[in-house]
Amino acid sequence: MKQVHDRINDIRGSLITVTAESASLGELARVDKSDGRSTYASVLRIDGDQVTLQVFESARGISTGDHVTFMGRQIQAIFGEDLLGRRFSGSGEPIDGGPEVVGEDIEIGTPSFNPIRRIVPREMVRTNIPMIDIFNCLVKSQKIPIFSVAGEPYNELLMRIANQTNADIVIIGGMGLRFDDYQAFIDNAESAGSMEKTIMFVHRATDSAVECMLVPDMVLACAEKFAVMNKDVLVLLTDMTAFADSIKEIAITMDQIPSNRGYPGSLYSDLASRYEKAVDIDGSGSVTIIAVTTMPGDDVTHPIPDNTGYITEGQFYLHDGYIDPFGSLSRLKQLVIGKETREDHSDIANAMIRLYSESKKSSERQSMGFRLSRWDEQLLKFGGLFEDRMMNLSVNYTVEEALDLGWQTLGECFQQHEVGIKQALIDSYWPS
Repeated sequence: MKQVHDRINDIRGSLITVTAESASLGELARVDKSDGRSTYASVLRIDGDQVTLQVFESARGISTGDHVTFMGRQIQAIFGEDLLGRRFSGSGEPIDGGPEVVGEDIEIGTPSFNPIRRIVPREMVRTNIPMIDIFNCLVKSQKIPIFSVAGEPYNELLMRIANQTNADIVIIGGMGLRFDDYQAFIDNAESAGSMEKTIMFVHRATDSAVECMLVPDMVLACAEKFAVMNKDVLVLLTDMTAFADSIKEIAITMDQIPSNRGYPGSLYSDLASRYEKAVDIDGSGSVTIIAVTTMPGDDVTHPIPDNTGYITEGQFYLHDGYIDPFGSLSRLKQLVIGKETREDHSDIANAMIRLYSESKKSSERQSMGFRLSRWDEQLLKFGGLFEDRMMNLSVNYTVEEALDLGWQTLGECFQQHEVGIKQALIDSYWPS
């Protein structure tokens, strides 16, 4: 039953307070302004009969005499096949100029999937990016962040993954996006021909903080429904730092006691409840989550990446335009390496990382003016080829092509006995 209130007690920023009974946390309300326009708000706090709501848009134009109607339900997303190829705001409204979407109303922010229906992931999500597919495999239903700093090409990396993944559906959740970043995602999907399997929920930098908070919930609610329909869904979120900052902004406005660096004490739970939506459903589809986390000051001990690291299953560490082979880790890669991929996968990946590490030491000796040995020169040659062929984010190889290229690179720089790989594999794969 809808409750209508014709008096707003307090307006502070984008928060409004009314006197109401029987309201519930997260309940949706409509605010009817005196000029005939309407906006929506969500219940954030209940203190006795004083109910505080967060307005989705700016509170500008709202007066104390405006009407607030409680809708008697939580915020919902619309789900259906018509979502494919469309773009929506954080509140689920179309922003691409297309028609209204007709579909099923679904709850957002629900608990993560029933553990009884979850299975241990065993399948690889192919991206055709060697630094992921060869060295830090992405596994179906994995939740993994991209740790980076502002200015790095993390959105470009997400676009590459979106274009080249073997997932059935890609859902992009943008938070705090500048217009050029937003437009770049659109242009990329159109030029790559992947728009028909792509859905975007976008919060732009000028939109309200509450819409930023809603984006992951909208994205993950739709992803879970597609997964139940036997679809493999890849969720790409950028940037979770903007999401956490929105939580911080609202908590400060509500006079909540801050925790580490001003973030609320609920930050871990706020992040975990979203990341734990990643799932491989027994007899059905899956949800895999890759989420950008920009680290202020490149500080991995900052509360956002620090909490994220406790929740997720590894990380891709992006800096200087490369996925760092030393700082990156996929904790699930052992579930697919050598099982879904070739027998030589683990050995050649380990050998190349070890030799690249040694090449960095040779590079330091070169920069300090030391005399280089023949081995140093071999390592320097290998390091250059490794960065060009494997670490370059613009290359596009299948797993098998990348493994063959790895053998070719080793063959160009070293003798068979120098690479530390089992002779049986060398006999099978060493380039002639």
